[in-house]
Amino acid sequence: MDELFQNFFDPSTIEGLQNDYIVPWAINIVMALAVFIIGRLVISIILAVINKLLGKTKMDSMLVNFVMSIMYALLLLFVIVASLDQLGVNTSSLIALVGAAGLAIGLSLQDSLKNFAAGVMLVVFRPFREGEFVEVNGISGTAERITIFNTIMRTGDGREVTIPNGPIYGNVITNFSRRDTRRVDMVFGIGYDSDLLKAKAILKEIVETDERVLSEPAPLVAVQELADSSVNFVVRPWAKTSDYWDVYRDTMEKVKLRFDAEGISIPFPQMDVHLIKEESAANSPKD
Repeated sequence: MDELFQNFFDPSTIEGLQNDYIVPWAINIVMALAVFIIGRLVISIILAVINKLLGKTKMDSMLVNFVMSIMYALLLLFVIVASLDQLGVNTSSLIALVGAAGLAIGLSLQDSLKNFAAGVMLVVFRPFREGEFVEVNGISGTAERITIFNTIMRTGDGREVTIPNGPIYGNVITNFSRRDTRRVDMVFGIGYDSDLLKAKAILKEIVETDERVLSEPAPLVAVQELADSSVNFVVRPWAKTSDYWDVYRDTMEKVKLRFDAEGISIPFPQMDVHLIKEESAANSPKD
């Protein structure tokens, strides 16, 4: 045993370990780290150049971000493999192992693969672009970007919502911004005792004198329903998509003010309670 320890701590043995194992491994580790760091730097430069070139084209920025995220993942994988190869790892066996593991992981992460495939379809067919106001999966907001697995949206009150791509592509997508014009649908009710023709003339005057309302298609003002407590008019002017909410709000305000000024009543839900007073048994005449 003493002879074994003496041989282990012999200077020639230690020198042999340094030359055969420690120094080569240290060099490999340093080289692998250098390959990884330099590779990351090269990836950043490549992506910056590609992003600049794509920015000069008419390609949608949402599509550019999606392509850039995929390219980053592929280039980073290449750098990792190169670093492991420099470290002395058998990358051919590693790639086969990663492929087998990827298959197993893919089967267990079907939803993630579905989200990725849906993201590709969203980018290719582009039912919405960056900056458009859409309703997807029951959520309304402005589309900001599509990542590999998710879509980022900003709601009207400033919240950031992350939605998986799969449910978006698998459901109805309503794009409020894609068309240049939109129809503003409004309903106004008047009392049965109010002048119907006068009210109709006022509604037509309000929408036709609004410069934001388009002449083609012509705005519609018509009696829609004889309801329980009101005669309901449907008012449907067309306007530019950017003017939609301004036309809607301003028309609501103008109609209320004009109806009040012209003495046209706007019914509201109300209930009449009738109290029936019965004579008590004590006050009833006796036989």
